[in-house]
Amino acid sequence: MKTIGLIGGMSWESSLSYYRIINETVKAKLGGFHSAKCILYSVDFAEIEHLQEQGKWQEMAQMLIDAARNVEKGGADFVILCTNTMHKMADDIQANIDIPFMHIADATAQRVKASGIKKVGLLGTRVTMEEEFYKGRLAQKHGLEVLIPNDEDREIVHRVIYDELVVGRIRRESKARYIDIIQRLIDAGAEGIILGCTEIGLLVQAGDCRVPLFDTTEVHATAAVEYALGEASGVAKPG
Repeated sequence: MKTIGLIGGMSWESSLSYYRIINETVKAKLGGFHSAKCILYSVDFAEIEHLQEQGKWQEMAQMLIDAARNVEKGGADFVILCTNTMHKMADDIQANIDIPFMHIADATAQRVKASGIKKVGLLGTRVTMEEEFYKGRLAQKHGLEVLIPNDEDREIVHRVIYDELVVGRIRRESKARYIDIIQRLIDAGAEGIILGCTEIGLLVQAGDCRVPLFDTTEVHATAAVEYALGEASGVAKPG
């Protein structure tokens, strides 16, 4: 079993889900007393959020590079970044470590394509929904057609993530608004919905809408276990 290096804390609520899913999946696959071999480096999200507000992405990149180097030094065989938005710096991280980096969008695209879906709706932070590092990767590398909410709906999705989900607030009113936004994406042709923020799965689950939901936390964590156990290849890429 390979040792998984996790960079978490963005937020710790979703990092907790990663740790739980990874260990539950290992136990389900191997049975007995088995659990995952992993190393977790958890950042202070307040520092990250402050830099995001100031648009200091290079400073954030250095923080994550340092974290990745630390888990590499600690014995990790590959690295996963337990957040979607911060994959904006994925290339910087890859370039500064010698072990493979598993990109969350690649793992998600593989799950989407395995379901036979070609057109997906994407929910996430404003950066994830609007910039090309994520939706562009889904389209250009994996051939998926990606739909995002309109301006007003993007603002709602983003606000709920930062004002509620990252601090552990789960509100029925916000869930109802998310479901309405998802329905509008379905009406526009989305065959499935990517929950492209690792906290959204805390609010919306399978069964809340009539198309498949791809919870990136679950997808990424499961893919990490499959790679660690030698069941999958081609997802994690060397730096």
